[in-house]
Amino acid sequence: MNGAGKADAGGYGGGELLIPPLNFAMVTPGVYRSGYPNSKNHAFLKKLRLKTIIYLCPEDYMAVNVQFMQSNSIRVLQFGIQGNKEPFVDIPEDAIRDALQALLDVRNHPTLIHCNKGKHRTGCLVGTLRKVQRWSLTSTIDEYRRFAGLKVRALDQQFIELFDTRKVMYDPRYKPSWL
Repeated sequence: MNGAGKADAGGYGGGELLIPPLNFAMVTPGVYRSGYPNSKNHAFLKKLRLKTIIYLCPEDYMAVNVQFMQSNSIRVLQFGIQGNKEPFVDIPEDAIRDALQALLDVRNHPTLIHCNKGKHRTGCLVGTLRKVQRWSLTSTIDEYRRFAGLKVRALDQQFIELFDTRKVMYDPRYKPSWL
């Protein structure tokens, strides 16, 4: 405890406890992924100095998150994708292409990609990004599986494998250095 009666975060200067959202990870410089953030994650997200959030669910954003995004000048781009639960719902390829186009524009970075758990829809977007980056399919699917855990979906993996990167358009003037 410090003199004010607050925990000092292990002797490293004190301050707010930084809690990342579920399944948080860096994808590549300037791009992060996670599950749905809540108010406990706001201090952590503020440290990332995000410009954009790519939200992949169809549900409205929670009011507390909307307020946080507005007060921190973070733009939310929503691509309302239903979960790819077999056998009835497919990931819409055009929504993934549109989300990739936003992701491949450095003017939107730093960017956080998220869905509810940061597993399936986020995994599909990151998987297609890996294809654009020319990762091997084995490495791409391995990364998808690491985040999906025991809930791996065959249709998600098939979507990633069959996704046609030639249809992804972006402005070369604003492409990230890692592309």
